[in-house]
Amino acid sequence: MALMGQMMTMPLLISSLIQHAARHSGDTEIVSKRVEGDLHRYTWADAELRSRKLAQALARLGLQPGDRVATLAWNGYRHLEIYYGSSGSQLVCHTINPRLFPEQIAWIANDAQDAALCFDLSFLPLIEKLAPQMRSVRHFVLMTDRAHMPAQSSIPGLLCYDELVEAEDGHYTWPVFDENCASSICYTSGTTGNPKGAVYSHRSSVLHAYASAMPDAMDCSRRDVILPVVPMFHVNAWGLPYSCAAVGAKLVFPGPHLDGKSLYELFEAEQVSFSAGVPTVWLGLLNYVRGQGLKFSSFKRTVIGGSACPPAMLKTLMDDYGVEVIHAWGMTELSPLGTLSKLSAKQLQLPVEEQRRLLEKQGKAIYGIDMAIVDDQGQALPWDGRSAGNLVVRGPWVIAGYFGAERSPLIAVRGEDGRDAGLWFPTGDVATIDADGFMQITDRSKDVIKSGGEWISSIDLENIAMAHPSVHEAAVIAVPHPRWDERPLLVVVCKPGCQLGREEMLAFYEGRIAKWQIPDDVVFVPEIPHTATGKMLKLKLREQFKDHRLPAG
Repeated sequence: MALMGQMMTMPLLISSLIQHAARHSGDTEIVSKRVEGDLHRYTWADAELRSRKLAQALARLGLQPGDRVATLAWNGYRHLEIYYGSSGSQLVCHTINPRLFPEQIAWIANDAQDAALCFDLSFLPLIEKLAPQMRSVRHFVLMTDRAHMPAQSSIPGLLCYDELVEAEDGHYTWPVFDENCASSICYTSGTTGNPKGAVYSHRSSVLHAYASAMPDAMDCSRRDVILPVVPMFHVNAWGLPYSCAAVGAKLVFPGPHLDGKSLYELFEAEQVSFSAGVPTVWLGLLNYVRGQGLKFSSFKRTVIGGSACPPAMLKTLMDDYGVEVIHAWGMTELSPLGTLSKLSAKQLQLPVEEQRRLLEKQGKAIYGIDMAIVDDQGQALPWDGRSAGNLVVRGPWVIAGYFGAERSPLIAVRGEDGRDAGLWFPTGDVATIDADGFMQITDRSKDVIKSGGEWISSIDLENIAMAHPSVHEAAVIAVPHPRWDERPLLVVVCKPGCQLGREEMLAFYEGRIAKWQIPDDVVFVPEIPHTATGKMLKLKLREQFKDHRLPAG
């Protein structure tokens, strides 16, 4: 009979994170640029008290354990209180992406069976339009104070968030329950078909917060001032509202003010040391800083994920502005962190050029994530940095199924020795892994270009284009070819005031990639469509250019 450990049994609950922050970093600030336009300041102790009051208010509204509390909100202190006040009281926090099509927002609210919806002032006209379609929502709560409530609204019984919270006394004890209970739901961005819900548990969320704060991950500490540019409606802001509570860091929220000028001024005013976001956000910030001839006084490092960080952007941030770039990869289905690109002591001895090539990869799996690359039959491929295969993962914060779905997405995998290696989650990415465990995404499985039986990485081609001084953004898609089946088409957005021709752009590829991989043609467009989470929407580009005729040759 096995000898059992004699340790306290304490469930991993999200409420424990904010309790820890209030008790041990209670006077550390949380600063929010509000939708109302002003700057709001309070502390972790204040946030924990108001979260308890919110839990009381939600109970007074009749919400029961397991009920879903939806949000349509920017990054701010009220949104943070909903994260903790709902999940901590055994309700389920459901962040909805307001950048989705209105019909998708209503569909998601109905699919999740949301009981309450809390939303920022920015979204009042949208919710007035959608409220009749949200069949399960019993309570609509406007996230503002009495002074900013509308004189009248078509939403029956519209509630004021601050009034609900301030009516309670805060004499509330966080309940203790099974750590495997649902804590929150995030839906995929739904580039094809309807979005799918990933249901996280308290256990998975707390473990993710632990792991993501570690030195070889996001390296969060109480010495940091952290500004999540990544929205709180995008996979829980990559877990930062939880990690920051765990370490007691100062939090700065930008609200809806995400233009380069607003972000730079907030970075400087609050002495932000660390941030995280998708490449499109950093494009805007870098263009502003470069255009104004500015530098950062406190900004030391950033995590860039959501889509591949172009090497030219990594080089600019590191060389011109002294900002360490931590390239990351993850998915909604992974809560979201999977890998981060941090060098080992051995790799720090390499020449700078080789270090940069490693940092351009998506990096190594953090503890809690196991990964492999497999062929189409589920057979594991070697970690040699050359073999490209379908990336599969498993771990305690990887989903085993989607909300309400009957079929599991997991697939059977066989190890390199041919033995059964269990069930893994197929990410849809194509990747290589080198002998040191550094993973590099070479494409999405649906985006890879198959030319004459050979694979061409659209990401490699995009990265080269992004290094051209006149290119603002670039995307590469496959278009039909009578001989080669598919060939790459380059779609380019030029920087304002820059002129760039087809021949010059294609000549830029010479010597940078194998000649047969160079795109066959270039089209210049005013903008590239993006998904609601900032990724390039190649599905729309493929539809737009499906009849594009490549030059003969």
